[in-house]
Amino acid sequence: MEGTEEKPVVRFVSGLSVREPDTVSVEAALSMSISLSGIDEHPLGLTMRTPGQDEVLFLGFLHSEGIIDSIDDVAGIDSTNDTITAYLTDDAHFEPNEHIRRTTITSSCGICGKDSISNLLHIHGPPLSESIRVNQQDVSKAVAALREHQASFDLTGGSHACARVLPGGGVIDAHEDIGRHNAMDKLVGNAVKLGHTPITDEMVVVSGRASFELVQKSLRAGFPVFISVGAPSSLAVDLANEHGMTLICFAAETRMTVFSGSGRVEMPQSTDYSA
Repeated sequence: MEGTEEKPVVRFVSGLSVREPDTVSVEAALSMSISLSGIDEHPLGLTMRTPGQDEVLFLGFLHSEGIIDSIDDVAGIDSTNDTITAYLTDDAHFEPNEHIRRTTITSSCGICGKDSISNLLHIHGPPLSESIRVNQQDVSKAVAALREHQASFDLTGGSHACARVLPGGGVIDAHEDIGRHNAMDKLVGNAVKLGHTPITDEMVVVSGRASFELVQKSLRAGFPVFISVGAPSSLAVDLANEHGMTLICFAAETRMTVFSGSGRVEMPQSTDYSA
């Protein structure tokens, strides 16, 4: 399967050992750069990713950073196995001092290399839809639908995933990567490529925790509802509250916890245990 490879291992089970291959997720560096007017080229840094969808990964990264708003801001993209360059139009919003990363963006950190978090805090997305409504069944179906699109995880146990899902559980698109922020960039980047941004009445579902970087990327794309199977961070909750996003965490078949934006969640009954 693309994005995976086999490595020899010695497996120990109940006091017995066996030599056999095991499948792991590929992690490799991608050098990113942009060119303005086809003349000046600026390196943006390295990101560690699972190869295979570098174009949409890069488009999502550029969108999440606030460099592009749509595919119309990109004149073209050139790539090799480990480098990629985007040629931007004059409508792009590239600021070298703000956007060039100083260190490698690891597979576990989407904001590594940033000099200041303040720039990310001030990247705003479109107004979030107030018409979408979701309930426990929608959330349960969304989580189950995402799980069905984790082929790499089934083989390796070492990849993250995220998906665009409609209320009712219909999956529009889904992507995997060894880095959770890369999976999100691939998802958003493909939406940018298809002209689907800003996103409106959809949920975004992630396989891990709700981190600040994932909430920020989702807000930038326009998702009004963010669902994670894991826990949120404090900054993710604060950011979701500030922008009016519905943040649902610890999502499973029979439970979920709403941390912000409960107005979009249909609740047949409510129990307040604080009284």
